[in-house]
Amino acid sequence: MAATPDYYKTLGVSKTATAEEIKKAYRKLARTHHPDAGGDEAKFKEINEAYEVLGDEKKRKLYDQYGTADERSIPYGWGGAAGQNPFAGAGSWADILESIRRGEGAFGSNWDIGDIFGGAGFSGSGFGGQYAARPQQGRDMNVTLHVSFDEAFNGCTKKVSVKVPGSTAAETLDVKVPAGAVDGGRVRFRGKGAAGANGGANGDLLVTTRISEHPVFERSGADVLMTVPVTVAEAALGASVVVPAPDGTKIRIKVPAGSQEGTKLRVAGKGAPQLKGGGNGALNITLHVDIPASMTPEQKKAMEDFQAATEASGNDVRASLAL
Repeated sequence: MAATPDYYKTLGVSKTATAEEIKKAYRKLARTHHPDAGGDEAKFKEINEAYEVLGDEKKRKLYDQYGTADERSIPYGWGGAAGQNPFAGAGSWADILESIRRGEGAFGSNWDIGDIFGGAGFSGSGFGGQYAARPQQGRDMNVTLHVSFDEAFNGCTKKVSVKVPGSTAAETLDVKVPAGAVDGGRVRFRGKGAAGANGGANGDLLVTTRISEHPVFERSGADVLMTVPVTVAEAALGASVVVPAPDGTKIRIKVPAGSQEGTKLRVAGKGAPQLKGGGNGALNITLHVDIPASMTPEQKKAMEDFQAATEASGNDVRASLAL
């Protein structure tokens, strides 16, 4: 069995990193290695796999404790999870001896061997009882389905291959990803999980959707977020600029005169399709005022003239700092 990768090393974070630190590291790496941005697809898959585990609180706890988030690979004892005491709840040795003295057996008159064997299909009263197999439902199985931003936005049908319960064969299933699918959304296939025991029903197959990072857009439910750079002049004077929308169209937005860094704009109906209620979410835009790192002589002269005019007007931008 191949060793589980060091997911903390993959994301470049410590084992004590907070959920927010892990998310921030993932986003930075995903943007760098996204295939649409010229990144390496294999590396991008490693990053997504690491975040799938460390970004999920339950899976991260399993990974930290057992070195894997795959519950099927975690060792189990005959009392349940590894390390559990199969005789927990039976009482102290003094209680057991007293039970024997009263003629009730070592574990009392109501003892069920199924309690010790984790409900593994045994029943009876004392070790001399008759044991009957109980039906046990199979475990649920989990599969992660990676989709691109556009596939989740527009909807698509993807194929996944899973092991047929009770067989070594594989079955290919069509998973319909609805338009507007969200990261972490689940589709349940009844009876496609692990095989049951002693005539028990099969478990279910849970397919969890993970949406890849996009270089421009970010999802927040049905809303789509994006940052739009504007020049100093556009922010100060106001402007009308054309930007891409997540549905593949181009839209024109109005930058209000006097816009500041971080100014928010909202375009209704240009977000992702809503899974419930119909319609689309909004496109939420954050303005980023781009300060030039270098200027041409003409630009520099214009800025110097602007500065001189500002000083002549008596406008002191630091007046609020005066004590």
